[in-house]
Amino acid sequence: MKLVTVLLPEAYLEGLDELVRANMYPSRSSAIRSAVRDLLKKELWRREERR
Repeated sequence: MKLVTVLLPEAYLEGLDELVRANMYPSRSSAIRSAVRDLLKKELWRREERR
C-alpha cells in the first residue's frame, strides 16, 4: 500500500472515529479505504463494465 495524506474537516474525523468506536472498522484508514473502494465501484468500475 502507498501512504496518502489528506486533509479532512473535523466533522469527518469525528464521524470516522465514531465508526471505529462502534467497532464497524478497526481504524480510520480501514474506513477510508472502504469508502474509496465504494466510490470507485460506483463512479468508475461500473461505468467501465457497461462499455
